[in-house]
Amino acid sequence: MNGKKAYSLLKKLEFVRTGGSKEELAAANILLDEVKSIKKEAKIETFEVQDSIIKDVKLEVISPKSKAYPVTGYSCSGSTPKEGLEAPFYYLQASQEIDFLKAKDKVVLVNGYMNYDLYEKLAKAQVKGFITYSGDIMRDSKSSYIDERELRAQLHQKFGKIFGLHMKTKDAMDLVKSNPDKVRIKLLQDEVVGESRNVVAEILGSEIQDEVIVFTAHYDSVPFSKGVYDNGAGSVILMELYRHFSNKNPKRTLRFIWCGSEERGLLGSKAYVAKHIEQLDKIVLCINVDVGGVVLGKDIAMVTADNSLLNYVDYMAKEKGFSLEARQDIYSSDCMPFVDAGIPAINFARFGSDGAAHIHDSYDKMGFISSSSLETTGNIVEEFAKRMANAYMMPIPRKIPENIVDKVNKYLKKNVKKD
Repeated sequence: MNGKKAYSLLKKLEFVRTGGSKEELAAANILLDEVKSIKKEAKIETFEVQDSIIKDVKLEVISPKSKAYPVTGYSCSGSTPKEGLEAPFYYLQASQEIDFLKAKDKVVLVNGYMNYDLYEKLAKAQVKGFITYSGDIMRDSKSSYIDERELRAQLHQKFGKIFGLHMKTKDAMDLVKSNPDKVRIKLLQDEVVGESRNVVAEILGSEIQDEVIVFTAHYDSVPFSKGVYDNGAGSVILMELYRHFSNKNPKRTLRFIWCGSEERGLLGSKAYVAKHIEQLDKIVLCINVDVGGVVLGKDIAMVTADNSLLNYVDYMAKEKGFSLEARQDIYSSDCMPFVDAGIPAINFARFGSDGAAHIHDSYDKMGFISSSSLETTGNIVEEFAKRMANAYMMPIPRKIPENIVDKVNKYLKKNVKKD
C-alpha cells in the first residue's frame, strides 16, 4: 500500500462533487485516468437520479411582524403556488403524539435531520410545509453557508411531497423567539432527471473466475464539502488496492466499483445491484471502505456477515499486529444493497477522534489527513483482501445471519407495516 500515491490522488479529488453533477463526472474521469495510468481499463456505468433546479425560495414571517430569513429549499419536494403559501407557524420541538396533533395545516420547524420516521409522521399530521435547520449558534454568520438538502425519493414516493426549507440554527432560534403567528413560504423548482455514474474495473481471476469479490467505495460528496475524509479517502485506498492486485494474478476475480451518489441514498450501489441482478450469485463477498486517512483516530471493521468472519478478522489483526476494532453490525454505506441481496460484507473505516475530523461540512479538507494514516488503513484492507482473493476455499459462508437481516430490513425500511 503506497500512502504517498493515495495522498496524491486524494488531492486531485479535493473538490465538491455531489451526485449527478458535472463535478462528479470530473471525479469519475480522474479515477478512469488513474486506472489507465496502471495500464488497465475501467468503464463508467450511468444511472438516473432525481434532481431539481430551484428557481426561487423564501421564508417570511407575516404576523405579527414582517421579517424574512435566508433559506434553501429541499430539492424534489415540489413547488408552492407562485405567490407562495401562507399558514400558521408551529415549532414542533419533540416527536410526541401531542406535537403532531397541533401541527395540522401548519408550517412546522423541526429539530434534527429529516429522516423516514419523522417525515411519515409529518405526512400523517397533514402539515403544509416543514423547516429544518443546521449549524452552530456561536458560529453562524451572514457569510456562513446554508446546507442544501434533498427530499429523497423513498420519502415522497411513499408519503407524498411536503414543501421543505432549510435554515441556519441561529436564524431558527430567532424565528422561534419572535413567536410568529403566520408565515409565508415560497419554493419554486423544476424537477428533472439527472445522470450519475459508477466507475467499474475488474481483475479476472487466474483460477476461480466465477467467484467474485466486489470492492466498493463512494467518491461523491455532499454539497459544500470537498469530501476528502468522506469518502475521497476510501476511493484512493481502493485505487491502491487495484494497483496492488493488477499484477498479482489473484485466484478469484476482483471487481472494483467506485460508487456515485452514495450521499443521496446509496444510489450508485443500488443501481449496480439492480442492473447486474443476474450476476449477483457469483459475488461471494463485498469489501467496502468508507472514511479514512484521519491522523487522530482508530481503525474499525464492521462485519455484516456470519459471525465466523468477525472471528477471522479479529484473529488476523492479532496475528499481524494491527490495531483494529472489529464487531458485527450493519454499516450505512454502499455495502448495504449487496447485503440485502444476500452477499456477505465487511466495512473498513478509520473513525476520527472527537474534534479531530469533520464530515458532511465545508471543513472536510486535507488538513487532518496524512499519507501514513491512509497507508495504515490500506494495509489492513490489503492483508484481508489478499487472504480472501487467494484462499484455497472461500472461508466465509454466503449467508446473512438473521440478526443482521432484521437490521438491514429496518435500515432499508422493508416490511414496514401499512395502516
